[in-house]
Amino acid sequence: MQTKPSCMIFRNALNKTLRLFLRITLLFISPALYAQQTSFSVIPEPVYIKKGNGGVNISPATTINYPDELKASGELLNEAIRSYTGTLLAVNTRPQANQLLLKLDSVVVKEKEGYHLLIEDDQILIMGHDQAGIFYGIQSLMQLWSLHTKNSLRVEKGEIRDYPRFNYRGMHLDVGRHMYSVAFLKKFIDLLAVYKFNVFHWHLTEDQGWRIEIKKYPKLQSVSAWRDGTIIGHKKEAPHTFDSVKYGGYYTQDQIREVVRYAASKYVNILPEIEMPGHALAALAAYPQLGCTGGPYKTAQFWGVFDDVFCAGNEEVYQFMEDVLDEVIGLFPYAYVHIGGDECPKLKWKHCVKCQQKIKENGLKDEQELQGYFMKRIEKYLNSKNRKAVGWDEVLEGGVSRNTTIMNWRGEQSGIAAAKEKYEVIMTPENMLYFDYYQSLDKNEPVAAGNYTPLSKVYGYEPVPDSLSPEQAAYIKGVQGGIWTEYMKDEKHLEYMVFPRALALSEIAWSDKKGKNYPWFLEKLRHHRDFMNRMKVNYYPYFDEITSEIKPGANGTPVLTLKTTFPKGQIRYTLDGSVPGLKSKLYQGPVLLNRSMVLNAGLFVGNKRSGKVFNQAFLYHSAIQKKISLAHAPAGKYNFPAGLLLNGIEGHHRFNDSQWLGFSGENLEALIDLGALTPVSHIGINVLHYPWQRMWAPKKLSFLVSVDGKEFKEVYSGGNFDLNGINKVRAKFPLLNVRYLKIIGENIGRVPVGGYGEGEKAWLMADEIIIN
Repeated sequence: MQTKPSCMIFRNALNKTLRLFLRITLLFISPALYAQQTSFSVIPEPVYIKKGNGGVNISPATTINYPDELKASGELLNEAIRSYTGTLLAVNTRPQANQLLLKLDSVVVKEKEGYHLLIEDDQILIMGHDQAGIFYGIQSLMQLWSLHTKNSLRVEKGEIRDYPRFNYRGMHLDVGRHMYSVAFLKKFIDLLAVYKFNVFHWHLTEDQGWRIEIKKYPKLQSVSAWRDGTIIGHKKEAPHTFDSVKYGGYYTQDQIREVVRYAASKYVNILPEIEMPGHALAALAAYPQLGCTGGPYKTAQFWGVFDDVFCAGNEEVYQFMEDVLDEVIGLFPYAYVHIGGDECPKLKWKHCVKCQQKIKENGLKDEQELQGYFMKRIEKYLNSKNRKAVGWDEVLEGGVSRNTTIMNWRGEQSGIAAAKEKYEVIMTPENMLYFDYYQSLDKNEPVAAGNYTPLSKVYGYEPVPDSLSPEQAAYIKGVQGGIWTEYMKDEKHLEYMVFPRALALSEIAWSDKKGKNYPWFLEKLRHHRDFMNRMKVNYYPYFDEITSEIKPGANGTPVLTLKTTFPKGQIRYTLDGSVPGLKSKLYQGPVLLNRSMVLNAGLFVGNKRSGKVFNQAFLYHSAIQKKISLAHAPAGKYNFPAGLLLNGIEGHHRFNDSQWLGFSGENLEALIDLGALTPVSHIGINVLHYPWQRMWAPKKLSFLVSVDGKEFKEVYSGGNFDLNGINKVRAKFPLLNVRYLKIIGENIGRVPVGGYGEGEKAWLMADEIIIN
């Protein structure tokens, strides 16, 4: 799926733009840092790497040898060396001792984009299968050298043989919600190139802003590119408030060409995305005749999914999309165009005369097949222009041809299903690879979309499931990270969310899965702090954190275990809520949870605390670790074990801590067995009410108790839990000796008329059940 830039494009790009890249990107490595290394440290991890004995110097006496077709790569390497030593090396076209030699050899290096790097006494050889391979070999070499003297570099002897696991290694960026400067986009591409990504998925249109200049439709620039204000805080909070500051802009076609050329010089293809038929409010604001109702419409000021979409029964819409795609194709040489297809409500289509007529004319079954008709028409048009379509996994529901590549954002299962049906798949599951999720459970983290994807979870993802046969697995063409920018107002915040998780993804995308090693990856990250510091990346710095797990202990009393990924670190903790210091208790084994407490733990390296303080509140009650069963299984990304409802940990209002169980359209029906007759007078549960997340508190809650598990007595029934956020339901009643308890929460079923996501299944979100 890769389109290789031509040598001519590469050479033309080696101008002041490339020199800026060199000044910024190629100054990465700290001499002191790499002097400490005992082994080669390259991210992503090479296929084969072997460190030799001793090292060689790159000095003013060293020459560079390369053929004419590698002139751009040779100049790139020479400029990198000059950025350290202040001296350009002489270029020698004849082999000799003490040289840097660049060489193409597709016979010796059989794999596309592959390279061999050999560092010996008399020369440093970079041999590539193709020009991209030479480029990646240079990136690896730059991660290995250090300043030896004022005008020379030192490189440890050794050998690397390397090539990518996947030929699609992507990173997505949404500029519809918040947009970023061309200079930042180049910096972003620089970082992708350093870590051997080769696709930049540029998400250009959204409900909140249209970001690409389309000359045939000037109102896309004057109207669609702007919104009158932006929501303040998280969309789950109600009522919504807005800043009333006009926000927007767009990239001119000249700017887009500039970014495309720049990316090509780094062997990065750009995949443009034009959303359709949903996420269209910004476009409809400018051209209301393209909607089902004719408007008026307004560019969205808050985040979410909106019922107003392109009218699939209106022929003018198809002409509009073809005109837009004509200009997009003229700007982006990549063989693929992303056409969206996700999150398209069908509500307006159900009541649209034109849409219903289109269904009838084409013998379609329903609105779902109407979307399939829409996407197939666009796909066919792209094919006529020698382009292939990429779509989010919803496009499978209405049906598209196998010429369409699928991105399975909603989870791994849709990607597995697509591969089994012989669709090319780019694995992009949001629960693993979306970097708008929180990377820490620290309550002081800046607002994010939701959920929790730490660095370890990203690194542990395997994009080719065992459930696929070798033939089916061949349809997994690559992997991609997602960056949705609702809550990333500026470039520093974006960097903080993306790095270093993107580095973990680089090893998933490039490295052989057998060579992945998380402790070694963390060790490399500790070295690469300086890498990112020199690039002035505002990365998340807490690579080593404390994690916890609650386990059953003796006599049913739970214990909490603590771990850290830092091998030389010590954990000290307190149980009174105070901040741990050097005199606090040293963690040497599990902590007994026999009472309610607040545990704070710190990671100490030497005499200093490193990173954030780990905090865990524990609520002790009579049902801790007791047996519990559910009549209906939790769903989707909230499908967690029932035991979490009785683990003593109350979920956070951000619902990102894997404590909330979610029931999609189903009731909560929990049966608890205390194991013996137990005096009970208090029962409680926490439920979420966030209608703007489609999370609705139960319309009714009932608590029932029983001696024998057959005859139950209701001790509480209530409703109207309409506090926006966590509703803590607590019931007190006369003391009873009981063994079994039932907790029943009635789901509202479907989001009511006028609610966000009208007609969709409602989530019932439940957390800790408390019994005393």
